[in-house]
Amino acid sequence: MACTDERVHYYDQEAVEAFWAAWQEDVGTGRLRRAGRPRGDGRGNHGGGWGRARRDQAVATALEELKHAGGYQRGMAARLAREHGGSERSWQRAMAEARILYAHEDGQGQGQNVERDQDVKQEAGAAQTTS
Repeated sequence: MACTDERVHYYDQEAVEAFWAAWQEDVGTGRLRRAGRPRGDGRGNHGGGWGRARRDQAVATALEELKHAGGYQRGMAARLAREHGGSERSWQRAMAEARILYAHEDGQGQGQNVERDQDVKQEAGAAQTTS
């Protein structure tokens, strides 16, 4: 270490580079041939979660349920979780997406205004942010 100024350590660049080269040869990337995080999709998805295909299937199931019931009813996500498996929270997220689609289809089919669609999107956003 070259010096310390107000709790900040300053190092000699040549000494640091020499240390780093020695460490790489001894235990670091010289032996492992790589450094840092393992490869992935950049989002930390290493086998966890539903995946987009299953999520799309759940949204389609929830949308059919909304159409069959004529709109959202309290407890739908919990019932879908019991009937189809998976966590209730995952079905809540799928239901939130399905409600957006349902409101969009319903609004265009009956000529209703956009405010209802915006309310559903706000609800869906609130449902997704609460974990």
